[in-house]
Amino acid sequence: MMKYNFDEIIDRKHTSCMNTDGFRQYIFHADETMKFPFADDEFIRMWIADMEFASPDCITDAIRERLDRKIFGYTRIFGDEYYQAFSSWTRKLYGWTFPRKDLYTSHGVIPALYELTGYICRPKDKVLMMTPSYAYFKYAAEHNGVGYVCSDLCNRKKDGYYEIDFEDFQRKAEDPAVKLFILCNPHNPSGRIWTEEELRRIAEICFENHVIIISDEIHCDLIRTGRTHIPLAKLYPDSDQIITCMAPSKTFNTAGLQFSNIIIPNEDIRKCWHKWHNFDENPLSLAGAIGAYKGGYDWLMELRKYLDANFEFVRGYLAEHLPDAVFRIPDATYLGWVDIGAYVEKGEDLPLLFAQGAGVLLEGGNMFVQNSDTYIRLNAACPRSVLEEGMKRICGLLTKRRETDGTWDSV
Repeated sequence: MMKYNFDEIIDRKHTSCMNTDGFRQYIFHADETMKFPFADDEFIRMWIADMEFASPDCITDAIRERLDRKIFGYTRIFGDEYYQAFSSWTRKLYGWTFPRKDLYTSHGVIPALYELTGYICRPKDKVLMMTPSYAYFKYAAEHNGVGYVCSDLCNRKKDGYYEIDFEDFQRKAEDPAVKLFILCNPHNPSGRIWTEEELRRIAEICFENHVIIISDEIHCDLIRTGRTHIPLAKLYPDSDQIITCMAPSKTFNTAGLQFSNIIIPNEDIRKCWHKWHNFDENPLSLAGAIGAYKGGYDWLMELRKYLDANFEFVRGYLAEHLPDAVFRIPDATYLGWVDIGAYVEKGEDLPLLFAQGAGVLLEGGNMFVQNSDTYIRLNAACPRSVLEEGMKRICGLLTKRRETDGTWDSV
């Protein structure tokens, strides 16, 4: 029996949260005048990458304790408490630690990507990424006025398993303009955990071509039971060419606290960080992060089991009701990556289709740079009852379309 209640339905409306109040702007680039056949309360929300689960008590208790101190003045990290809490966490989960001097924090991994890309790249340089890709890797390049180049992952269409095209990756990395590779490990949106062999091949190619690596490992705690995550930097403890990004935000559903860990072993990049970075912290975010890393392990282990079961439900439901959809339970993350190309046309606006036709909010492949057409990304981090209703609506819409139209035959 589970100690924590992941079946609880929590009302998030009117809290200025993106999930309930910001979907028109984020997904559809529209304002409140955009209307749907469904009332806002009727939507099943399976889009943005936060969870519908309450954060663990270790976080709220730590924040309440900090609230009791009554003053919330300028705050920075002093002493060893935070380093000890986070490094103990990485040692316990991954058998990996790092020097205290290398640990910095940011108001999020995205702001850190924007900042670091500017420190590493100059005009006419390029950023390398593997696609489909989290769109903010591309945006980090664009924000800094530098180019980007994509290496498409190879997808085994029969089972949705992604592999790296190492020949293409090496060819792209050999471009003298490529100075930075942003790795997603585990990968978003496919959910792949890269093996040690894959990580070593990636790293060696980058090292040979003098390409700095930023390893975005924000999903690393959210792995399937029995799986193992390997921090890339663990494989190269003497290298200063790997910057690691982790955070409590995805793990403990605290994205709004805007707090992440950036591990920078490179002295030149650290000098830029020291010169330009804003080191101020939200005192409640700092307290919550310490509470999470000190007391959140048991909660995370139960969360993993709940997510495992949710993904088994998704797999079974798709197999029964959308047999031509291609889905593989992800190695990590709480995000399912589903190819529905047998049921939709290429180029179709899938987020709009499901919002208008099924009352489901989700993200389509158009949000993941390239190599992602006909895909949808489903957030399975929600109570089972919500997930069941969402899958019922998604599958019902596509089944009805095939039955009434008949133009999308199985491929």
